[in-house]
Amino acid sequence: MRFPQYPAATGRGGVRPRTGRLGSLAALLVLSAVLTGCGGTGDPAARPAGASTAAAAADVVEPLATAPVPRLPVTVDSADGAEVTVTSADRIVPLTGSLSEIVFTLGFAEQVVARDITATFEQARRLPVVTRAHDVSAESVLSLRPTVVLADTTTGPAEAVSQIRDAGIALVVVEPAKELADVGRRIDTVAAALGVRSSGDELKARTESRIDAVRRTIPAHEDGAGPRVAFLYLRGSASVYLLGGRESGAGSLLEAAGAVDAGSASGLTKDFTPITSEALAEAAPDAILVMSKGLDSVGGPDGLVRIPGVAETPAGMDRRIVSIDDGVLLNYGPRTDRVLAELVDQLYPAGGDGA
Repeated sequence: MRFPQYPAATGRGGVRPRTGRLGSLAALLVLSAVLTGCGGTGDPAARPAGASTAAAAADVVEPLATAPVPRLPVTVDSADGAEVTVTSADRIVPLTGSLSEIVFTLGFAEQVVARDITATFEQARRLPVVTRAHDVSAESVLSLRPTVVLADTTTGPAEAVSQIRDAGIALVVVEPAKELADVGRRIDTVAAALGVRSSGDELKARTESRIDAVRRTIPAHEDGAGPRVAFLYLRGSASVYLLGGRESGAGSLLEAAGAVDAGSASGLTKDFTPITSEALAEAAPDAILVMSKGLDSVGGPDGLVRIPGVAETPAGMDRRIVSIDDGVLLNYGPRTDRVLAELVDQLYPAGGDGA
């Protein structure tokens, strides 16, 4: 996902996640697009609003038990229209955190030689970062002598992507994930590019099975409609406060959790719009979904309810805040079942209906 870029910030909440649909925010906020990605534990019933049990689990990926055996060379179609032949998977550079997640889960941890700044899980932290302020450094990538580079259509700048390909590196561009239905497609695409289609089939089946298992735990709603949830994108250090609409990327996840995307339901057709009291009143969320660093950046739940309009919503009055780790929330990949489970856990504590 690609989120709007905001001025460089330090301190809590300084990491800059991203989304693929900047829309009219570029004009509204005069912000640039940047590269993709971008709590506690215990009894859910006793956990304060806004706490998260997903953080620890989200810090690692779970590779397949079967080691990958690439069948190369392979020729695949790149999302930018190129036809790419991959002859070796010995030195892999995934240029987004979500692509890194898939590559590591397929079992290629020892072959990955670099990471994007949004690859935050434990197994990737040892690797050198090849992005600068989320833009790819072609020189850094090429210095690591990769045999295959994986990017997506939001990877930039375009000049850096072209420079890597012009150097003779096999560079495969993948369509970004926008919804839950994209999980299997992304796994298939990456597995095909690395010559491990059978591993891709295994991972896709495992992931879909786990997502289905989480869905079966969602409580039934007496009135047939789940809680209204507003997705807020927050970076207090840069004074960025946005309400997600139909194109934010969160709608599919909320729907899978049995909830209603409050921003979309209130008529917001764009990706994000600046938060106003009027917009929040129209959305009338029962709960608020935020990224954990975003919540930290505004001073936690106390700071969140001080944002104009939040305290007057049902969610603000009850302090019903769902906080999910930035590095996995909208990845739509092999760990999406964990994200969905945590979302369900926080929306329906102790098996409640979330109303």
